Amino acid sequence: MTFVVMGVGFFGFGLATLNVIAVLLANLQLIAEHGVMALKDGALRQFLELTGSGYFGLACYVGFKTCEKLLVDRLTAPCDEATSAEPSQNTD
Repeated sequence: MTFVVMGVGFFGFGLATLNVIAVLLANLQLIAEHGVMALKDGALRQFLELTGSGYFGLACYVGFKTCEKLLVDRLTAPCDEATSAEPSQNTD
């Protein structure tokens, strides 16, 4: 299951961030050149959508890195810890 979530996070990050920086910069340049007219024509909505896409990409990246950490911890844990159902409580 972790691999599936990791794959979804990887592809979600890739799709959400594909060329988003270039489009965002072009959008900001359009707003700077044409001001309120560009905002009325949809530049503000596009800017908000691009920002949302960036945050979605960030969430996918965090999900991917979380799954990576879990997998690395499981694969590098000693055999007796890796086979237990619950993490052991340390009572030192």
